[in-house]
Amino acid sequence: MMVAPKALLLTPGAGSDRNQSTLMAVEAAVPKLTVERIDFPYRRAGRRAPDRAPILIECVRHEATALVERAKCKPAALLLGGRSMGGRMCSMAVAEGLPAAGLVLISYPLHPPGALKKLRTAHLPMITVPALFVHGTRDPFGTPEELTLATATIAGPVTHLWIEGGRHDLKGKDDVVAAAVATWIRGLGKVQRPPG
Repeated sequence: MMVAPKALLLTPGAGSDRNQSTLMAVEAAVPKLTVERIDFPYRRAGRRAPDRAPILIECVRHEATALVERAKCKPAALLLGGRSMGGRMCSMAVAEGLPAAGLVLISYPLHPPGALKKLRTAHLPMITVPALFVHGTRDPFGTPEELTLATATIAGPVTHLWIEGGRHDLKGKDDVVAAAVATWIRGLGKVQRPPG
């Protein structure tokens, strides 16, 4: 079944908020979608340290439900994603069964810098929706080779966009990232999703 996206939920990385420049650029690049940029509970409470994953994932679920209602679309027409930790939490929510049209994962934190054995990949095989990974070739949270190997376990179709020389923050590349996300989303209605 092909599902054309109607809405997009965007989440920030651990050290930023809903007004992070890449998220704002992505929103501006997809004017036909209903977009919501959110803050996680710890940020709303004025704390710097992120909540534990179950709290962050529950926040994603709650905000996804609210956005589906606001956009008046089916849950399977909602795209989820964001930067770094935020994108990872969205991917975990989808792996746990949250319906989605696809995942937009910018600077996915495959492992902490220098901690190559602490992979954040256990949930990836449970992802059956299309996934876009936008990643810098010099990101210390995962090399292109590491990310390509890890994402090969995803059951849904995977697209990689490599930002040459980009580090984790992808500084100065907001327009490139936003254009890539918009192009990928436009092609999603043509993607054949696996059954189930």
